[in-house]
Amino acid sequence: MNIALMMENSQAGKNAIVLNELKGVAVQANAEVFNVGMCDENDHSLTYIHLGIMASILLNAKAVDFVVTGCGTGQGAMMSLNIHPGVVCGYCLEPADAFLFNQINNGNALSLAFAKGFGWGAELNIRYIFEKAFLTGKRGLGYPLERAEPQQRNAAILNQVKTAVVKEQYLDALKAIDPALVKTAVSGERFQQCLFANGQVPEIEAYVRSLLN
Repeated sequence: MNIALMMENSQAGKNAIVLNELKGVAVQANAEVFNVGMCDENDHSLTYIHLGIMASILLNAKAVDFVVTGCGTGQGAMMSLNIHPGVVCGYCLEPADAFLFNQINNGNALSLAFAKGFGWGAELNIRYIFEKAFLTGKRGLGYPLERAEPQQRNAAILNQVKTAVVKEQYLDALKAIDPALVKTAVSGERFQQCLFANGQVPEIEAYVRSLLN
């Protein structure tokens, strides 16, 4: 399993803390972490809008299986990711959120609050969030188990509705975004390394390379 961590400018200073906790859990899940966003305030500047573009590219290109992201409240990043085809992002403030999102919604991204409520013991909370996200239970089983069948059905229907509403194929949707905005999103060296080394959809990679060239 490949997991991308991406953080934006307002919370980039906390990247080392989040990355350390995520890597500690990922190794237990036999997963690899790619730190593709900002590492500190002096890094390639990104907003939560760029995070949505980045997440959509990596997920639709099959370069990663899951994205961990966030912003000050986690709300902006969640909304930014969820507007894109092929991305289902949950909002997570505590470990139970991560577990229930995996069991009921079975999405491929989580958005955390890295400012709101991020105080004493914050690293413990995010570690427990990651444990529930990546080490606990089989995804999509439902909770409670007696509600599994309708929950699985509704999750599938929700994905079908999103596909119907977002009529464009993914690459067409990506090309419809301001190219300058996409170019900023994909300009980070670590992002490019993750995409080009692990991507499985050549057409997406080719479009990204065309912007960079």
